[in-house]
Amino acid sequence: MSDRPTAAAPLPALFVPHGAPGFALHPGAAGAALTRFAAGLPRPRAILIVSPHWNTDAPTLGAAEWPATIHDFSGFPAALDAIRYPAPGAPDLAAAVAATLAAAGLDARIDRARGLDHGAWIPLRLLYPEADVPVATLSLQAQRGAEHHLRLGRALAGLAADGILVVASGNLTHNLADVRFGWHGEETPAYVRRFADWIWQQLASGNAEPLLRYRALAPDAARAHPSDEHLLPLFVALGAAGNDWRAERLYSGVDDRALAMDAFAFRPRHSANDNGTGEPS
Repeated sequence: MSDRPTAAAPLPALFVPHGAPGFALHPGAAGAALTRFAAGLPRPRAILIVSPHWNTDAPTLGAAEWPATIHDFSGFPAALDAIRYPAPGAPDLAAAVAATLAAAGLDARIDRARGLDHGAWIPLRLLYPEADVPVATLSLQAQRGAEHHLRLGRALAGLAADGILVVASGNLTHNLADVRFGWHGEETPAYVRRFADWIWQQLASGNAEPLLRYRALAPDAARAHPSDEHLLPLFVALGAAGNDWRAERLYSGVDDRALAMDAFAFRPRHSANDNGTGEPS
């Protein structure tokens, strides 16, 4: 059991990478950065995690008492199938979030059987390896775009002050065709860092508007994200920090040739932890 104090000050909202499933076995520098950052946070009462691998028509809260570890992939080392993340569920949190979303005009549902897919348990193992923080899950609505997910996040903005850590899992670039071609050692295509750096420039400026139009404005957007689902969690995390936010970049790098593994923390602009730099303090 961790001896970190329970959160008293508002927690940040996080956007973290989950990479390819092999990231669970070889977390490297990106994984070390997540573990190090979480070790410096006050202990959350519970976690609400958003994964791009759970997509539903309406926002849905996973409220299992003991969420199963879902191995929703194939063709990877057998050692991955043996991994379990046995964290307790947070059904009370799920019910409270569903009510909060409903009050914000977002039709919300409860799923009492949903477990933790690899987009959830891979980063959770790095952030809280003891699996002792209760976890509820929240689905995406990938067909509804960035503005919907920013609104979804803003409905969650009160959770941080109550000791709830919002974790949004995805990847800053996600073109699996380029990842697969990279398994033979080709160097990272230039668009990967070009797109990731454009995203960081917008976050560092504190302006969400260009991000909402990233498919029209960002360089190589269609190649970086042939579909939206792995970037949409970024907007949930951004919204969960409220209307006046600042971004902190926790890590910047590339794995598997074409997966930008950048991680960010979002806080209210004038929080007690604001060091004014946008980089880790």
